[in-house]
Amino acid sequence: MNLFRVCGIQLSLHASFLLLLGYVAWEGWAGAGWIGAGWMLLSITGVFACVTLHEFGHIAAARSFGIRTPRILLMPIGGMAEMDSIPRRPRDEIIIALAGPAVNYLLIGVLLLFVRFPANWNDWAYLELSPMGLGRYLVLANLVMGVFNLLPAFPMDGGRVFRALLAMRFPYLRATRIAAHTGKVIAVAAASALVFYVHNYLGAVLFAFIIFAGQRELRAVARQEEDDAHWRVITSRFPRLMPVSSVENPPAIRST
Repeated sequence: MNLFRVCGIQLSLHASFLLLLGYVAWEGWAGAGWIGAGWMLLSITGVFACVTLHEFGHIAAARSFGIRTPRILLMPIGGMAEMDSIPRRPRDEIIIALAGPAVNYLLIGVLLLFVRFPANWNDWAYLELSPMGLGRYLVLANLVMGVFNLLPAFPMDGGRVFRALLAMRFPYLRATRIAAHTGKVIAVAAASALVFYVHNYLGAVLFAFIIFAGQRELRAVARQEEDDAHWRVITSRFPRLMPVSSVENPPAIRST
């Protein structure tokens, strides 16, 4: 479902996002009637506004390296900025990866200019129905987003930084393989902890998606390496032939 364009970038909602809105509204209505439903919808809208700004952080950095970014897709588990390619230079990938969490920490700094936490405040689950309560909620949401995205679980932002650091020493495909397999171990451990100790099944689904996305990108990099090797053989035999390819690097989807 396409919403609108911002700076030429299409902002879209996955169909399942409507289910999230319905669930959040029902939870709010069960707790405080229609006021609670409206307030919960406002809160989740604020959170996903922060998710969108996180993705725009990636996009701004990517565009500085000439990478085209046609769309942001919002889903119940977060957002994805679709990019035509990921740079092979480790420094560039690190900058793009860190730009998203940097936006979250910048938002925390801005919010703390207006939001105050009482000295004895320690209830992370309580959402006060007031502008101050919403501000506190968004501070905590951005803190969670910033920390979570820096986990070294590929293809999360921290996992991309990990892959870029590995690529300084190993071939790109091997670096991607190590990062993807490391991400699987981290994701399985985190999902198990969420299911068996916290009983947070939505969080476990998110880590399952991380495993799927990491494996998908690993396959894309492997295919690109095979294509490059094929063209190297062809051009070595027929030097006047040049590879016909519209994409320098494998297409990638960056997630929160």
